[in-house]
Amino acid sequence: MLQKKIRKLRISLSCRNCNDQKFEKSIGKMTIQQTGFISTYSVLSEAAGVAGNFFAFVLFVSPMPTFRRIIRRQSTEQFSGLPYVYALLNCLICLWYGMPIISPGIILVATVNSVGAIFQMIYIIIFIAYAERGKKVKMLGLLLAVFAVFSIIICVSLKFFEPPNRQLFVGYLSVLSLISMFASPLFIINLVIKTKSVEYMPFYLSLATFLMSLSFFGYGMFKQDLFISVPNGIGGLLGIIQLVLYFCYSRSSDGGRPRAPLLESYA
Repeated sequence: MLQKKIRKLRISLSCRNCNDQKFEKSIGKMTIQQTGFISTYSVLSEAAGVAGNFFAFVLFVSPMPTFRRIIRRQSTEQFSGLPYVYALLNCLICLWYGMPIISPGIILVATVNSVGAIFQMIYIIIFIAYAERGKKVKMLGLLLAVFAVFSIIICVSLKFFEPPNRQLFVGYLSVLSLISMFASPLFIINLVIKTKSVEYMPFYLSLATFLMSLSFFGYGMFKQDLFISVPNGIGGLLGIIQLVLYFCYSRSSDGGRPRAPLLESYA
């Protein structure tokens, strides 16, 4: 009888070991699947951010023909420097939002806006160099105002806010800044509808705007960051409207060739 009890005990122990091994294997498989999902998710997130950086770079270099013309003629003519000042402030605010001290894990927002800030500074310096005296003084004043506002934002966010409220404060400012930048595409959309012509709206610039907004919208969704996804979602919708208008009115334009100066003055 004692031997039978010992055998039963051994059998039960062996069954428990088997169940434990099966349980460990199932947990291991689930861990591998979760790791694979997280890895794929991370890769897609970073890919969206890199794509957004690339298309943003295309937009940053788009005003170069304008400034080649300014340098060649040594005059700013009727071009306005305000869009570049606004763009600089926007890049600085979004750069600050993307810094790890404000929003950890979205460094690609910081990289793209740091590049954008450098381009806008170069454009502003060139504009000031060739502008008339009155415009020089005005642009220098606006440039100092941009740096003053940005300095205040940094000081206030660091001194009066702690995480996560710091991210909320800078995030709302970045959204307001991005929304203010929609004035340019809205102006162009209104102009195309009024003139029924796309001569002032280059196709590739509209396409790059749409693709950049779409990329950063995806990046924001992957990162679960509404301060990135919402404004870029709006930018994507405006990009779609521009592309639809282009295909609607391109046949009525003069050969479909855009006149660069007007658009570039609002770039």
